[in-house]
Amino acid sequence: MFRFEDPWVLALLLALPLAFWLRYRRGRTSAAIRYSSVDDVMATGAGQGRAAVLVPRILRAFALAAFVIALARPQTGITTENVLTDGIDIVLVLDVSTSMLAEDLEPNRLEAAKAVAADFVAGRRNDRIGLVAFAGQAFTQAPLTFDHGVVESLTAELQAGMIEDGTAVGMGLATAVKRLQASPAESKVVVLLTDGSSNRGEIGPVTAARMAQALGVRVYTIGAGSQGTARVPVPDGFGGTQYASMRVEIDEATLREIAELTGGRYFRATDNESLAAIYAEIDELERTEIEVENFTQYGEEFPVPLALGFLLLVAELGLSGTVLRRLP
Repeated sequence: MFRFEDPWVLALLLALPLAFWLRYRRGRTSAAIRYSSVDDVMATGAGQGRAAVLVPRILRAFALAAFVIALARPQTGITTENVLTDGIDIVLVLDVSTSMLAEDLEPNRLEAAKAVAADFVAGRRNDRIGLVAFAGQAFTQAPLTFDHGVVESLTAELQAGMIEDGTAVGMGLATAVKRLQASPAESKVVVLLTDGSSNRGEIGPVTAARMAQALGVRVYTIGAGSQGTARVPVPDGFGGTQYASMRVEIDEATLREIAELTGGRYFRATDNESLAAIYAEIDELERTEIEVENFTQYGEEFPVPLALGFLLLVAELGLSGTVLRRLP
């Protein structure tokens, strides 16, 4: 940042052209009195002398301008920003069972969920984010971290079939809650997405929800899948793939109960647009309070124009006392 501490001093710059013009007019009047004819001027070389006399006057004018600028105290500042934030710890829980390959979302449920989750993570720069994946079992893909690039990268690596198949909703939620157990954050949130009904795991979904409730963890649940049936790729037994129609069976009652127990909300995503809208709504519901304090420290820069002014003044005096002194 740049500023003048005393900008009103710069008004003196307006007087310099007027003073220079008056001095020039007076010089021309004196010359007119001194030389009575063109022959006198040509004989003495006064035309060249008068032109040369302008040089020190110009140097003096620039020197005075530099002194005025120095007197106005130019300053440059460095601004620092102190961000005070009451961050939120968020764990994303994604279902990676093979049913997430259903193509009622484009290109399929899993890829659509990964894309909107990555966008969600990118927009939460002041929060710690974690990632849990589950199918027949659950595991932590990324612990709570401010390194959102790592979370986005690990989200992109999620694949159906990377875990024993099944839908252990309770284990996925319990793993996320465990990650938040020691969190010092004022607000702790889980966003859980699944496309089915819990059929595996030692901990049931409602039990995991009560664990979250006891720890003050708010859970948002998302059921991903269209109504009716969905097109799903399945192995054909010969190393290839064929498609089958699968009935969409989301345990909405349980997902809704989980959300209500923990103070969250249940959402249903039937296409890519509604899924993106759900994450956007959760993003708005869980806003981080940020207080920003700006501090600017200024340093004086007046020595630069001051030194320039003295150099120009020395140049003027040098020319006036040497080269120009010999001119008529």
